[in-house]
Amino acid sequence: MAPSVSAPHVLNISDLRRQAQRRLPRVVFDYIDGGAERERSLAENMRAYDDWRFRPRSAVATRSVSLQTRVLDTDLALPFMLAPVGSSRLFFPRGEEHAARAAGRAGTGYILSTLSGCRLEDVKAATTGPAWYQLYLVGGRDVALAAIARAKAAEYRALVVTIDTPVAGLRERDLRNGIKELLTFNPLVCWPYVCQMITRPGWLLGYARDGGLMKFPNIVLPSGPMDYADVGAALEASMVSWDDFPWIREAWGGPIVVKGAHTADDARRAVDVGASAVVVSNHGARQLDGVAATIEILPEVVAAVGHQTEVLLDGGIRTGGDVVKALCLGARAVLIGRAYAYGLAAAGDAGVTRAIDVLRTDVIRTMKLLGCNDVQALDASYVRSARR
Repeated sequence: MAPSVSAPHVLNISDLRRQAQRRLPRVVFDYIDGGAERERSLAENMRAYDDWRFRPRSAVATRSVSLQTRVLDTDLALPFMLAPVGSSRLFFPRGEEHAARAAGRAGTGYILSTLSGCRLEDVKAATTGPAWYQLYLVGGRDVALAAIARAKAAEYRALVVTIDTPVAGLRERDLRNGIKELLTFNPLVCWPYVCQMITRPGWLLGYARDGGLMKFPNIVLPSGPMDYADVGAALEASMVSWDDFPWIREAWGGPIVVKGAHTADDARRAVDVGASAVVVSNHGARQLDGVAATIEILPEVVAAVGHQTEVLLDGGIRTGGDVVKALCLGARAVLIGRAYAYGLAAAGDAGVTRAIDVLRTDVIRTMKLLGCNDVQALDASYVRSARR
C-alpha cells in the first residue's frame, strides 16, 4: 500500500524525505540524500538561506498572488522547475516519466538528465509542459550528437550543458553502502550489501517489475545503451570544456543553458559562448565539498551577467521561502532537485505532485506575508543580509 502524501501526513519536504527513507534501500536513499566528502557544502546549501531575512510590507492587500514567470520565452505557472536528477528510475518505476508528468500538470518545466533510466522520447511524451534536456558528453562526441538529434526531434526546448563534472565527487555514503560491490553482480562480493534490498520488499518488487537493473537508453554506444556502471569514470573520460560549445551550439541550434556556474567569471564565460541562461549551481553539493552555498554566490553572478542573460539557481531549496529569497536576489526562477526526488521516491507521481503543492503553497503564503502580490515585483528590497 502506497504511503499517504496528503496533509496531515505530509506538511513539508522533510516529511517526504522521511517517507522516502522508509521506502527505499539505504543505498538508493543515500544516493538522493548524500553529498560529497564531509557534506559541509550540502549542509551549507540549506543553512545559507538563513543569512537572508525578509523585510515585509504590512497592511498591504494581497488577496491573490501571481506566481507566473517567463523563462527562455516560455510562460511558467510557477517560479520553479524540476532539475535534472540522474537515475530517477531507481527511486520509482518509470521515475522520470512520473516526474515530468507531474511538472506538466502543474504548469512548469522538467529537465531530463542524460543519465536517465527512461528514453527521452517517452519522457517528453509524458509531459504537457516544457521539457529541457541536460547533456553530458558520456560516450564521446558522436554519442552526444546522436542524443542532441533525438532531443531536437522530440521537441525539447533547451539544452542544459553541465560544466562542473570533470570527475565525480567523492560521495562517501555510496561507497560505504557498497554501490561498487553491488554492480559487480558477484554474489560473494555483493552479498553483504544485498540485505538492504531485501528489507524493502515493496521497492524491490516494483524495481523488478520495471526491468531490474537499468541501462542508460539515451547514451547509445556502438554496443547498445550504456550499462549502469561506474558513471564517475565515464564522466572523467568525457568532460565538457568551453572549447566544446561551438559544436554543441551548432548541433543544437536552440537555447543553451550552462549549469554549474559558481563564480562571476564562469558566468561571464558562459555568456561569451552563447548561453541563453546560466544556472548558479554546485551540483547539489555532490562534487566539490567546501564551496560556498549557491544562494551566497547568486548576487555575484546576477551583478556580472544578469543584464545579459537569464540567471537561475539550484541548491538547498526546501521551502517556498527559499524560493522567494532566490527570486528577491535576482534569480529568474529556481530549479528544485532533492525536494521533488524525495516525493518521487515516496510515492511516484503523487509524491512529486505533493512536493510541488507544498512549495507552491509556501510561496503564496510567503508572498502574502511579505505584502507582494506578484513574483515579478520581488527585488532585493524585500530581504536583508543577516551578516551586515
